[in-house]
Amino acid sequence: MTQETPAEIEVRDAEGALLPDFVRAVELALEEGDVEQVRSLAGDIYDADLADLIELLRADERGKLIDALGDDFNPETLSELEEPVRDQVLEAMPNEQVVEAVRELESDDAVYLLEDLDESEQSEILSKLPRPERAVLQRALDFPEDSAGRLMQTDYISVPPFWSVGQTIDYMREDEDLPNTFSFIWVVDPSHHLVGRVPLDRLLRAKRPVIIRDIADDDVHQVTAEEDQEEVALEFERYDLISAPVVDEDDRLLGVVTADDIMEVLKDEAEEDIHRLGGVGDESLYDTVFRTSRNRVVWLTVNLATAVLASWVISLFDATIEQMVALAVLMPIVASMGGNAGTQSMTVAVRALATKELGPVNAVRVVSREALVGLLNGILFATIMGTLAFFWFGSGTLGLVIGAAMIINLLVAGLFGILIPMGLDALDIDPAVASGTFVTTVTDVVGFFAFLGLAAIWLV
Repeated sequence: MTQETPAEIEVRDAEGALLPDFVRAVELALEEGDVEQVRSLAGDIYDADLADLIELLRADERGKLIDALGDDFNPETLSELEEPVRDQVLEAMPNEQVVEAVRELESDDAVYLLEDLDESEQSEILSKLPRPERAVLQRALDFPEDSAGRLMQTDYISVPPFWSVGQTIDYMREDEDLPNTFSFIWVVDPSHHLVGRVPLDRLLRAKRPVIIRDIADDDVHQVTAEEDQEEVALEFERYDLISAPVVDEDDRLLGVVTADDIMEVLKDEAEEDIHRLGGVGDESLYDTVFRTSRNRVVWLTVNLATAVLASWVISLFDATIEQMVALAVLMPIVASMGGNAGTQSMTVAVRALATKELGPVNAVRVVSREALVGLLNGILFATIMGTLAFFWFGSGTLGLVIGAAMIINLLVAGLFGILIPMGLDALDIDPAVASGTFVTTVTDVVGFFAFLGLAAIWLV
């Protein structure tokens, strides 16, 4: 049978998903122990494609795939894996293989692999590395998690300001330990303090005798090693950076953060905010059933407590509901509209707080805007629901009650949808985590209380 060459293998469909036929072909080759077929299918695909393939395989198949690929397995693939899968793969790999992978990776990717391992495993792997590499990785691991110090690459090109362009070019041609890709030459003084930078295109256009300090930019936007990676990402977006030097408290150059690292941060932070708004924390599609259940049960418990509170408010008006069954029919509409309106305001507020677009300077204007939006939408839907209630139940007063309740609840939803995230942020509580539950509680309680309270006054 003639095997396909890698160039003939289609891996993804038009939407970007791995083709089921490709995945099944790899699974079949693994099941039959056909190493050559596995290498033919997966040996030459991109690291991102291989990572997606590993994630789609069963846990027992992942190790077989890596073993079958042998030298064709690129350690860069490990940094593309989702955290639960990556940890499972690393556990299945011999420490010697992990050590070799760490040595081949850039420092930031190597730190990414090591940071979630147990301290004993970290120490064992680090102990098998050459002293200079071990020192670099250990220093990065000593910085706080999700900081620029963890994110930075320690491979960069630095030269003194008194070198000429010719000396710099000769140095780059002769030194074998330079990074694979770079855009800037960093200029440092004898104490390794950052002095400036020279874009690579400017260096190549300059004459050889020109001194580096004469073509260097001294106005360089730098970040500190302790700075949170989300703050760094916002600075990249704000100032259109493609790389930024990372310095210590004495302005000594430690490493460089690049745009591709920041893209990963932005993606991870966006996913984290979405998950937290849904009350699922840092959950992954590849987590175990037990861990997934444990992550979700906390906020489900909080939601249960707030739902009981809303039910208690309803119970205060049980006599009113008994006298007019139509109230029970219409109650969910008021609560649902308030909850959805509050979620809309909350989502905008949480994202604006995360990107620093919402702060003390424009807080009053934004809160007023959301209140007016809630009021206008309330009037619109009050008109719709009031008319519908009149024709449905033949009661104009009931239409007025639900209309008034709708206006009140959507106004409150707009206000609290933004005030609650702002309040949590002021208390240093992540608004993405807790806002949803509190906003829903407020809109449910206010909606039920307004609707049933007005009904008790006007209808009963």
